[in-house]
Amino acid sequence: MTTLYLDTFSGISGDMLLGALLDLGLDFAAFKAQLAKLKVTGFELTAKRVAHSSIYGTDFDVVLDQGTKDQGFVETKHHHDHSEDQHHHHQAAGHHHHGEVRHLKDIEAIINASELSTTVKAQANQVFADIAQAEAVVHAMPVDEVHFHEVGALDSIVDIVGIFVALEMLGIDEVRASELVDGTGFIEVAHGKMPVPVPAVMQMRVGTAIPVRQLMDVPTELITPTGMGVVKALVQDFGPVPTDWTIQKIGYGFGKRQTKQLNALRVLICEKKNASH
Repeated sequence: MTTLYLDTFSGISGDMLLGALLDLGLDFAAFKAQLAKLKVTGFELTAKRVAHSSIYGTDFDVVLDQGTKDQGFVETKHHHDHSEDQHHHHQAAGHHHHGEVRHLKDIEAIINASELSTTVKAQANQVFADIAQAEAVVHAMPVDEVHFHEVGALDSIVDIVGIFVALEMLGIDEVRASELVDGTGFIEVAHGKMPVPVPAVMQMRVGTAIPVRQLMDVPTELITPTGMGVVKALVQDFGPVPTDWTIQKIGYGFGKRQTKQLNALRVLICEKKNASH
């Protein structure tokens, strides 16, 4: 059995996880070919091997045709991208002649109409439904009225679907994780300041036993709604790496935020010792 272990010492977001999975050696060209089955256009994927704190890993990005970049943050009408890109997102969204927003049913329709595997479709739909449900509670509105700005939705669709495509390509049987780590304080968004953990992430913890520890010296968000949604859909157990596991490969995926520490997600491919093959 092949297990993926998420070492979330600096949180988790969609682009961090995809960067880490590519860093394990996943063929980028083959990955892009699989993702093309989504039949969605308007973006380009980039993956660069770079060093942070003298540690090499992969910086993954979804670069939209409008020139804005994915910052690993899901947008709804109350919930915009990181402050440095806010204005770009508003301008980009304004260039659309119609359909500035996508609702959950629109996103599900895109995923379901793709040529992806049944498993990938089901997992991606589960994550989007979970995020939309959390946003609906936070903003006191019906789930079918929660809407993702088109620019943000495209980022999120590529990130979330891409993660499940990558896991399928890597032949991952199960996913485990360390205790999750988030920052603290407040982040600036279009409608003011939002507390960390951000409300959607906190809402997604309701009814779960997912362990989350906050770093009091990191005054920013480290766990995005996409990151939490993927954790909820995938992770079967939390804790340290079991002593009866053999670590076979390690990958690092970098986050976009500048923090006082290494802002990366470390992933391990593990096998149980003496496991029969």
